[in-house]
Amino acid sequence: MTETENKAGITLEFDAAEAPVAPQTPSVTDSAVTEDMKKEAELTPEEQKQVDAFVDKIDITNTSAVMNYGVGTQKKLADFSQKTIDNVRTNDVGEVGTMLSDLVTQLKDFDIDENEKGIKALFKKQANKVTALKAKYSTVEKNVSTIVKELEKHQVTLMKDIDVLDRMYDLNLNYFKELTMYIIAGKKKLEQVRATDLKELQDKAAASGLPEDAQKAKDLTDKCNRFEKKLYDLELSRTIALQTGPQIRVVQTSDTEMAEKIQSTIVNTIPLWKNQMVIALGIEHSTQAAKAENEVNNMTNELLKKNADKLHVAAAAAAKESERGIVDIETLRHTNEQLISTIDDVINIQRDGAQKRHAAEAELTDLEGQLKQKLLEASRG
Repeated sequence: MTETENKAGITLEFDAAEAPVAPQTPSVTDSAVTEDMKKEAELTPEEQKQVDAFVDKIDITNTSAVMNYGVGTQKKLADFSQKTIDNVRTNDVGEVGTMLSDLVTQLKDFDIDENEKGIKALFKKQANKVTALKAKYSTVEKNVSTIVKELEKHQVTLMKDIDVLDRMYDLNLNYFKELTMYIIAGKKKLEQVRATDLKELQDKAAASGLPEDAQKAKDLTDKCNRFEKKLYDLELSRTIALQTGPQIRVVQTSDTEMAEKIQSTIVNTIPLWKNQMVIALGIEHSTQAAKAENEVNNMTNELLKKNADKLHVAAAAAAKESERGIVDIETLRHTNEQLISTIDDVINIQRDGAQKRHAAEAELTDLEGQLKQKLLEASRG
């Protein structure tokens, strides 16, 4: 066995022995990502030197070694690609979308505006309104807290998946570069053999006219052709690696967006909704205080008839000031509606993202089938 290795950890091997088994990869299409991969996969001077050194170690006449040329990397890539596809299929954040839908339902259940508008909806039965609001809030808050805890768990899982996907992307890029180096070295070797050894045998056969010389030239031609097919096979594997990079980024972007939506819900939507309850109770207490104040003023007016006019004006002014605080319920209702609309938009975006992922899954399956069919056709010559 002959091999060369660089500081990046990429090792090129030329050995007739069985190809190594792929290591375990952590389980977890954008043109810009594809171009970035190509750029990052350009060989460094050290890697180019490694390729040049490896060319001399390649023996096209060694049938067994040629058969296993680059197979180790292909096996690692095949296992890696399968794990990536499995992750795309299983990493469906639909459960998170369902929980967000449940959250919207809970918030809609706690709607101050029921059948009537304005003040009547909140203060129709003042004696029991505060108690009713507190009881209703307590029930909804319990359900909301349960949903939030589950969302926090999913957020932690998504953040871990994002980190794993970063490592997967780097590993896939390493496979892409490793295959590139095998292909470059193989093409250089093939060009050398055809320009030197093969040409010499062909010239010798033409000069001697002996069948054995012609057979030697034909044998080497066949071996060159087989090696060329092997290089094409590696190029197909390299294309798979090139396509896998954007796939990883698509999944990672989806996870990142969902983690951000969860965070926004926890730190913004839920606290605002709780503040709504505090404001509603505060307004109710202010209304009751204003009512008590008005009753005191009326009694004072009866006792102090001489100041009736002044007390009447004062009572009216106090009533107006008290009513000004109640008008803010319209703003409160508008805030509640906007919060619910925001979460509805998040759900619609998530559903659209799920549909796109399902479509991507079907396309990936189709591409996989096309690639397998092409490889089968190539293997049949």
